[in-house]
Amino acid sequence: MDGVEGKKDELKGRAKEAAGDLTENEDLKAEGKTDKAGGKIKQGLEDAKNKGEELVDKVKGKMQGR
Repeated sequence: MDGVEGKKDELKGRAKEAAGDLTENEDLKAEGKTDKAGGKIKQGLEDAKNKGEELVDKVKGKMQGR
């Protein structure tokens, strides 16, 4: 996963939330907020994973340089 899935979920959530707001559909609005939050969480997890992998690679590089 490269963060695209999380961004897609966030955008989908924004659209649902806006549609729910326009149509005064509280269920759709709430579903949109949930999708948006889930997308942000996915993006955060992907960022943390990438940073962890970078750290592991950096440590490996230092260990091999000894």
